Amino acid sequence: MDTQALKEFFLHDEFARLNGIQVVEIGEGYARTQVNIGPRHLNAGGNIQGGVLFTLADLAFAAATNSHGSLTVTATANITFVRGASGGTIIAEAHELVNHRHLPFCEVHVTDETGNLLAIFTASGYRKESK
Repeated sequence: MDTQALKEFFLHDEFARLNGIQVVEIGEGYARTQVNIGPRHLNAGGNIQGGVLFTLADLAFAAATNSHGSLTVTATANITFVRGASGGTIIAEAHELVNHRHLPFCEVHVTDETGNLLAIFTASGYRKESK
């Protein structure tokens, strides 16, 4: 699947789309997503809600691991939050570390627009058989 078709595929991720999260770049085993933070993304303490960062990272993981043309879904995921933020543009960059036929593994760094690390997300996926 070419990168434009893959970007269009992820436009159907309603949860991400409704929260302003978008895929901005896809390459083989790589993807970058971003979201512009607004009041709806904040928790009661005034920081970005952890679920926003998780969804941003999970979409980057999905784009990177699906870049090979086989439908890949998240099997396990872990996120470690290392710094809070309350606004700006947040970016997630996914790098597929293992491109296994069925079990890819990916690391995603979530940063603010100045490059400060906010979270590290790791995930393994399950690559479904093509029919």
